[in-house]
Amino acid sequence: MPRVASLYLPQLPIERLRRLERPAAPPERAWSPAPLLAPPIDDDPGACSVPRGGGWRPGARWAQGVALGREADAAQIAQLPAHQRPPMRELGRRSEAADPPFRAMRPDEGGRGPAPFAQPAWPLWERPTVLIERVGQREIVTAACPVALSLDLLPGMAAAHARALIADLDVHEADAEGDRDWLGRLALHAVGHWTPVASVSGADGIWLDVTGTTHLFGGEERFCRRVLRFLARLGFTGRIAIAGAPGAAHALARYGGEAVAILKPGAEVTALARLPVAALRLEPQALAAAARFGLECVGDLLPMPRGPLARRLGLSTVARLDQALGRAAEPIVPVIPFEAPEVSRRLLEPIGTPQAIAQVIADLVGDLVAVLERRGLGVRAAVITAERVDGADQHLSIGASRATRDARHLVRMFGLRIDRLEPGLGIEAMRLVVPHSEPLGARAAGALLSSEEDAADLAPAIDQLTGRAGEGAVFRLGLEQSDVPERAVRRLGPLSDPAGWPAWKRPVRILRRPELLTHVVALLPDHPPRRFTWRGKAYRVVAGDGPERIHGEWWRTDRELWAVRDYFRVEVEGGQRFWLFRRGDGVESETGDLSWHLHGFFG
Repeated sequence: MPRVASLYLPQLPIERLRRLERPAAPPERAWSPAPLLAPPIDDDPGACSVPRGGGWRPGARWAQGVALGREADAAQIAQLPAHQRPPMRELGRRSEAADPPFRAMRPDEGGRGPAPFAQPAWPLWERPTVLIERVGQREIVTAACPVALSLDLLPGMAAAHARALIADLDVHEADAEGDRDWLGRLALHAVGHWTPVASVSGADGIWLDVTGTTHLFGGEERFCRRVLRFLARLGFTGRIAIAGAPGAAHALARYGGEAVAILKPGAEVTALARLPVAALRLEPQALAAAARFGLECVGDLLPMPRGPLARRLGLSTVARLDQALGRAAEPIVPVIPFEAPEVSRRLLEPIGTPQAIAQVIADLVGDLVAVLERRGLGVRAAVITAERVDGADQHLSIGASRATRDARHLVRMFGLRIDRLEPGLGIEAMRLVVPHSEPLGARAAGALLSSEEDAADLAPAIDQLTGRAGEGAVFRLGLEQSDVPERAVRRLGPLSDPAGWPAWKRPVRILRRPELLTHVVALLPDHPPRRFTWRGKAYRVVAGDGPERIHGEWWRTDRELWAVRDYFRVEVEGGQRFWLFRRGDGVESETGDLSWHLHGFFG
């Protein structure tokens, strides 16, 4: 019989935020549900200073009671045998009872802390915290911590309403993509440790196909407890249910109300009848229709004929009901751990010459190309690890601007960097791993004779230039969405296709920071300068064009609210052409101080 487990994390977004923002040293009275993250506790107070069998010991039974009066103490001491009576020199010649010194110690001083999974005596959340997400023009609360939930701050509430109710509200942006990535990593962990088939279930849980695997953990009950303990160590709360159908397990985990729910085969109808209709994962329109017809529980849908049920709530409702009862199949699309392509060679004798190392690299590349062809992948990044005799590892990495599995090209790129390896006393093993790969299928062969219109493939040349000059030395320039020239250009990949260039002319080279000009002679407000001095050299302008007015981006800073630049293209004696601008429009003083700057050069 198939058995499917549904793991539900009701507070995943808010608890993941808490895990990311957990301080390195927890403050006083801060409780963490993860015992592995807590500081180690020393339960051994050390050896007692009083030898056993004689004298008074701090942990004696009579010393653990409430302090009594002098007469009661004296009477109690008199009843003790002589070898058990405390000496008068104890605690400054006082005979009254003393509290054990190790009874009321704080956990951070060596005392015992709370149980790993016990409810803390103080709240985990010091401030009410909510996560918000923008939906249209509104900000909606998507998740709330237990403290916020106790204050009636519920998901779906407007963020403005929540802020109005609680003045000291801690608000954070929701990270739905980060939550999905975390669930994906949890599913990959489940594949490696719990079950061979796991899949992400919505935005708050995962499915586990535990058919034939729970006996390895001592049964279904112990398996569920093991999973919940694992989540608790990470700081997450969860609920888990096991049933014969994914829909039934999904409904019990989210609406069953129990931390662990195990449903026996054939008991789906009885267990689901009491759950609300929303447990069937119906569409919003179907839920609204069910509320309009007075259908509140799954049990209300079971006796209804399929035809009227489909007409009222839709065919998807019938399909969801059959999936929950196990009458219709619901396949689980498993996550597949990706294994990076890897080949290795262990040498009979250590090598250290460049020729021997190059030969081994060529052999590794040949083995890797065969693996890549079987898997339909191409190399974007590759790393060679050379294991030396003395135990130190040497690494050699390359990158490709386009996915490739050309053996000659890969060997050539490694050869450009082979001098970076230090063999030392010798290399006894080498391993080639591809951490970044992309799908690369077969390409259709063209005509036997290439035409003049065929564009040359620049990827091999770019890869060789990158190998010689460095990864950041080869790039293209692209346009950024900005009117300010120094912000309007950004670096792109060497094979990217720049688009969106403006129609007006721009200089070939733009300075990172505009440089101030001095001794400028110009007629305001719309004429280019007649002469100026830059870097101590005077220039006389023979021709000019402009102005091109560019306003500041007022949404960035207040300084650019009224900022204006008037750009001019000028040509000086000698044929040099510069791109100059003046701050301000020459009329209003708020627009700029009328200083002149040089910003670029034309070819």
